[in-house]
Amino acid sequence: MTERYLPEGSYFPTAENKEYLATPQGLERAMHQGAIVEGMVTLCDSRMRLHVDLHCAEGILEPEEAVFCREGEERKDIALITRVGKPVACRILALESRNGTLIARLSRRAVQADCFRYYLATLCPGDIIASRVTHLEPFGAFLDIGCGISSLLSVDCISVSRISHPKDRLRCGMELPVVVKSVDRESGRIYVSLRELLGTWEENALGFEAGQTVTGIIRSVESYGVFVELTPNLAGLAELHEEHAAELRAHIGRGAAVYIKSIVPERMKIKLVLISAGCAEPIASRLSFFVDPKTTPHMDRWRYSPAVSQKVIETVFES
Repeated sequence: MTERYLPEGSYFPTAENKEYLATPQGLERAMHQGAIVEGMVTLCDSRMRLHVDLHCAEGILEPEEAVFCREGEERKDIALITRVGKPVACRILALESRNGTLIARLSRRAVQADCFRYYLATLCPGDIIASRVTHLEPFGAFLDIGCGISSLLSVDCISVSRISHPKDRLRCGMELPVVVKSVDRESGRIYVSLRELLGTWEENALGFEAGQTVTGIIRSVESYGVFVELTPNLAGLAELHEEHAAELRAHIGRGAAVYIKSIVPERMKIKLVLISAGCAEPIASRLSFFVDPKTTPHMDRWRYSPAVSQKVIETVFES
């Protein structure tokens, strides 16, 4: 099986998909080839069938063909309702004419079953894969890692710099490379991580030097200082004067200007002086990837801490 299984929405703009959807002959060719076609869901009717716009035909997804359920799982109506207004990746089971309208009987379940069998089931911890953010919860982000199949990116795996909610870092619809953190072979669930792709302490620190004044994001205010994020994988600590604590807590999640007093790789410390708080969103909130999935499709381990540091922070990917 050489077909490439991608997050839903990836097929829709391609020339191949447009060609399939352009004519009845294109849909027939896609049906005989068993190709994946993608269209927008326009309606979930009272029988929980999904109606899909295939340009030259109306696609119908029966409830049992709309979602692939692993053994022991039950299909939930919310999984159907929430597809309205979004693309679905399907195979065409049959084409028929009804009152002059071409109807395509579709199966999303078949595509997802193949995606799981031929792609997701072959993944190992350390593999770097494509994903798309589908929705955000306080505990993490749910990602489409292939044809609508979901994976959890927990909030602590989004970055080294701590955030209170995934919305501080991500948005729905965002495309992300992620690394497979673990695979539960019994349930078939795959858990992923992002922080290993956002650079080590040293890689991020190279973008700064002592004596600079830069912008960052206030992430937390503690009794011993203010943590200011310089990049998603790098934070520094600024001194805190108690009389300013309440004011600074009101600025958590907002920008700040800081002076870099010193950078100490041995202790993974960046000492800062807070210049002002309440700045507009700084560049620090943007994601920068230090691993290219095209040249590095897999990683066995990732060490965040510098070689000169006695404290070791690393991720070891074990099957």
